[in-house]
Amino acid sequence: MKGYFSIILLFSFVSCHNNMNMKKLRMGQGLEMEKAYLMILGTVQDAGSPHIACKKDCCRKLFSNPDPNRKVVSLGLIDSEHHKKYLIEATPDIAVQMKNLYDHFNSSTIEIPDGVFLTHAHIGHYTGLMYFGKEAMNAYKLNVYAMPRMKTFLEQNGPWSQLVNYQNINIHPLTNQEEVRLTPNISIKPLLVPHRDEYSETVAYLIAGPSKKILFIPDIDKWSKWNLDIIHLITLVDYAFIDGTFYDGNELKNRSMSEIPHPFIVESMELFKHLSPVEKSKIYFIHLNHTNPTLMTNSQQSNTILKNGFNVARMGQIIKL
Repeated sequence: MKGYFSIILLFSFVSCHNNMNMKKLRMGQGLEMEKAYLMILGTVQDAGSPHIACKKDCCRKLFSNPDPNRKVVSLGLIDSEHHKKYLIEATPDIAVQMKNLYDHFNSSTIEIPDGVFLTHAHIGHYTGLMYFGKEAMNAYKLNVYAMPRMKTFLEQNGPWSQLVNYQNINIHPLTNQEEVRLTPNISIKPLLVPHRDEYSETVAYLIAGPSKKILFIPDIDKWSKWNLDIIHLITLVDYAFIDGTFYDGNELKNRSMSEIPHPFIVESMELFKHLSPVEKSKIYFIHLNHTNPTLMTNSQQSNTILKNGFNVARMGQIIKL
């Protein structure tokens, strides 16, 4: 039944996506009685869509007619019972994402989140912190959670060090596989993953609510490089939002794909093809590059993913925790 519910949830969202704007997708109605839930605030790879200087068909029309649902990958966590809200990732789209999170949090007049969790130091995942500085929000001791190298990078390199020195942010160190209890209803645990760690570590997050567990892996080089078994992890959770940056190896003609390794969606579907329908239905591909045809809900590739029993994450999706 769990897998069936996941599929129905996605198709219900896609129907809403095609018939409503984001204002109408504010699905807070009916969630007031839920203790905790997760919402998808963005699904796109770091540089967004449209992509800077892109002249391809995937971006050309979006410069003059932007799609409001194409935001850089981010999650929101809400504990309505204990009046807390959290962001996972500080993206370049953080202003809109923070507003969307706030709009679903009806019991608070405070727009700033209670904490921000970072996965790593690539542009789509931490540069939104700049909006908490003096030139923008001028926040005071916003709680930011980061791994040790990430913490040191922020503290010792401008302009991020200014956020620390002016007490705009207060960085809390994370430890690999050590759970952080955010509220009585929500906990989060970082899991180190192999990625291009030029300035920091990279982590996935295991999120636990009162009744559901979520795995979030926006970036990883290849599944075979990880010391953890992704198939086993999928069996332990109710939803797995995993790296779907590229559908296959044919998307980029002007760059070597070996320089930006990610598990192609076609590779992941091959790896997971022997999972049961219930286990497959837990998997949602996220962190989609601007070239990725699965950004379009009606593309052949999106339909192939659904036909194979998997899913594609869509902005506005809400999951009870």
